[in-house]
Amino acid sequence: MENKIRDLAFADEFIYAKLVETVVDYEVEDAIVVNLSPRSLVTGDEHPAIVPAWKSTWLRGGRIKSAERVALLKVQRATNLGGAMFRGWDWLGNRIRSFPRDTPLFISKQDEVGSVTTDPRVFTNERTDHEAPQSFTLKLNLWWAPGDTDCFIHHEHPFLETHTQIHGSGRMQKFKQRDPSTLYEDVVMPVGYSHDPFCRVTGKNEWTYPWHRYYADTDSVWLAVELHP
Repeated sequence: MENKIRDLAFADEFIYAKLVETVVDYEVEDAIVVNLSPRSLVTGDEHPAIVPAWKSTWLRGGRIKSAERVALLKVQRATNLGGAMFRGWDWLGNRIRSFPRDTPLFISKQDEVGSVTTDPRVFTNERTDHEAPQSFTLKLNLWWAPGDTDCFIHHEHPFLETHTQIHGSGRMQKFKQRDPSTLYEDVVMPVGYSHDPFCRVTGKNEWTYPWHRYYADTDSVWLAVELHP
């Protein structure tokens, strides 16, 4: 069935969030479009354009000509957006005992949107050909933090991930150690941008991440895209 659409688990009166599958000639009034597929997404009509796998764009009165699976997201009400914790979002410290108690970082409900087959080394940009494809469970959730929030340096992930900026602006940062003074790469995240994966494949269902964090320059909402083996 073409253009199969549903709300994502974190959609509410503040955040427009839809999942669309088997996308054909789908009109987008105003939303960030995230390609949730290892295959390219095609936009436009007279002048088609490519959105690569796991990347994104901001369409305003635009069209998705074809795509396997996409997320459409937009903050449609910014006033009192920061009350996310009263709408079912969880403070990360409730899940990680060592998380700093003065860090206002909140996570939405997670939505398992289906399975995807890809070569993990293609996902991480370590090669271009799908020599060893495998199946992953695809999960999405949103994060919210106010401006000037250090969202915790870490490097422990049992999955592949990338992120898309939905509202505000921030940075994905890399460090040599778990110490802010060891910063060595700053990836600026404007609205609608998806960064390249930070991890590298080190074995079967094994990947390593550098020490990294998200830093919210302004009040920010960003999407986490997770591929679980």
